[in-house]
Amino acid sequence: MPNIFPFTAIVGQERMRRALVLNAVDPRIGGVLIRGERGTAKSTAARALAALLPYVKVVADCRFGCDPDAPASLCTECRERIARGESLPVKTRPTPFVNLPVSATEDRVVGTLDIEKAIQKGERAFEPGVLAAANRGMLYIDEVNLLDDHVVDVLLDSAAMGMNIVEREGISFSHPARFILVGTMNPEEGDLRPQLLDRFALSVDIHGIRDSRERVTIMERNLEYEASPDNFRKKWEPKEEEISKQIEEARKLVDRVGYTKHDLISIASLTASLNVDGHRSDLVILKAARAQAAIEGRTSVTDRDIAMAAELALPHRLKRGPFMQSEMTMEDLQERIESLQGGSSKGKSEQEQEPEDDASDDVKKK
Repeated sequence: MPNIFPFTAIVGQERMRRALVLNAVDPRIGGVLIRGERGTAKSTAARALAALLPYVKVVADCRFGCDPDAPASLCTECRERIARGESLPVKTRPTPFVNLPVSATEDRVVGTLDIEKAIQKGERAFEPGVLAAANRGMLYIDEVNLLDDHVVDVLLDSAAMGMNIVEREGISFSHPARFILVGTMNPEEGDLRPQLLDRFALSVDIHGIRDSRERVTIMERNLEYEASPDNFRKKWEPKEEEISKQIEEARKLVDRVGYTKHDLISIASLTASLNVDGHRSDLVILKAARAQAAIEGRTSVTDRDIAMAAELALPHRLKRGPFMQSEMTMEDLQERIESLQGGSSKGKSEQEQEPEDDASDDVKKK
């Protein structure tokens, strides 16, 4: 076991841990941006989550770790092998964790095609990049605000599509690039452009814990871990295995989590009342709410799931500044979320899809 601080031993920072777990359940949510001051366990939490993620099944000799159970998302090489009648060998491996350096270039991220070899020998030679290594795993970017904007844009595009497509001089190569995207940054060192900020599905602003007893607990756990990492990990192993199993079961369940027209109207009413631009936030809230239900072992979304998802999906999308027409404090947002939590979730049907119910739904519009 790598010498990594256990995820469940992190003190406080509940929102950060919840945002990471939701993306682990469903990477299609679109990643999480963690903004906070120095020394608030941002990097520790990202690495700790990767360490407890369950093993994944991959094509054994594939450079991109293709999922043998998802033929539609196979890389170009695996599709060509199947077309030739070959059978793809299968194995399981730990979830990969890839750390992207701030100095990374676009070619280093997406990979490169050898045009000279293609022209001279007629061979398609592709050198995989960071996105290939991160497929089916976690891609971690520390100080993401210092990374070149164009590189960030490429990463977010691949995370949204789940596929990396490289085209040069009429030659194309594609491979799956579905990963858990985690970016961390210190706002004191500069912020992301609004266009890029919105592309991160979830965002969490964290601060140092002020409660003296919790700060003492942090010191005690860190000292205990430094004294004997192996013993400390063994102490927390039962809780680590518990959450790992929870994530694994939720991954199987998330696609079966249903939602009603009432849920969609609740999400739309919330985002519309906050004057949130675009529709990405609505989709993110729905996906995160389904993941929240799955992690709790349920097959239907509740108002509480929507509220917990909105708490992570909306703060970085609210309009701010003296020249904005609409401003929203975190206190105002919390009031609206609490109004959802006090909604009619107790009376909702457990059926997965009931689009006909929208006429009778009593939707609160602020």
